[in-house]
Amino acid sequence: MLRLDDIALFVRTAELGSLSAAARELDCSPAVASAALKRLEGKLQVRLLLRSTRSLRLTAEGEQYLAHARAALASLESGRRQLAGGRDEISGVLQIAAPSDFGRNALLPWLDQFQAERPQLALRLLLSDRVTDLFRQPVDIALRYGEPEDSSLVALPLAADNRRVLCAAPAYLARHGRPQQPEELRRHNCLLYMLGGRVHERWSFNDGRRSTALTVSGNRVSDDADVVRRWAVAGQGLVYKSWLDVAGDVQAGRLEVVLEGWLGEPTPLNLICAHRDQLSGPVRLLREFLQQRCAELLVAAPWRAPSGTRPVSRGAAGSGRSP
Repeated sequence: MLRLDDIALFVRTAELGSLSAAARELDCSPAVASAALKRLEGKLQVRLLLRSTRSLRLTAEGEQYLAHARAALASLESGRRQLAGGRDEISGVLQIAAPSDFGRNALLPWLDQFQAERPQLALRLLLSDRVTDLFRQPVDIALRYGEPEDSSLVALPLAADNRRVLCAAPAYLARHGRPQQPEELRRHNCLLYMLGGRVHERWSFNDGRRSTALTVSGNRVSDDADVVRRWAVAGQGLVYKSWLDVAGDVQAGRLEVVLEGWLGEPTPLNLICAHRDQLSGPVRLLREFLQQRCAELLVAAPWRAPSGTRPVSRGAAGSGRSP
């Protein structure tokens, strides 16, 4: 008999493009995840995924089965909600801290939808790039990039495979050209972000064969990440940002991804709380909701999009870039 958790693992692996990322999200070890996938393939007597040390992709049979697996999980969830009836109604106040840029440009419309489906729930949203003290401030959860420095905090992944990307407005690239190699950033105006008095001027990239990190400079620095993004949209320079922060701008053509062949540094987004007993019903529902929304943005991330469909539409033709 097929196991539901094996099917769920397969679906999340296909959506995230990573078995290890799916394992982290579902709170199991990579070995357990690998065994679950093998068990499912054994029951079905087909190969669902082709894996190597560096890549993972669906087989033709995997593509076919994925649609059925998603439909089955959705049907079971629908049945659970019907049986639960009014028990899924949640109320009270949920207090959330989030980074300024992600909070304003991605989280706000998501929370509108989340709250519209749960009208009894009240939200209190604190936007700041400063690290929130979850033990002292009136906050239930915080959404933060990277792992918390305090190991006593609970960190649950929302977008484990999120990365930074290098971006600029079409107008800036038209005036100053498109860099082909990271070393060329030294002659470009780089818009910088500052946190706790420290300017983040060291930018790292990897092309799959080698890694490089260089110190960049520019004529604008801010301690508000949203301000830095707005400067980039206005054509003032290059910006090195989380994909989740700039995905909307890239998809709308306000920004273009530069150095597409180079991976930016990993920037996982986590839901953080002080204790596991704070993982209430509303928090768990919000985590599931945000995971899905982040996954939808990450589908179009430049390191995951198939060749020829990467979100760099304007300015690509005639720019002198190699394919």
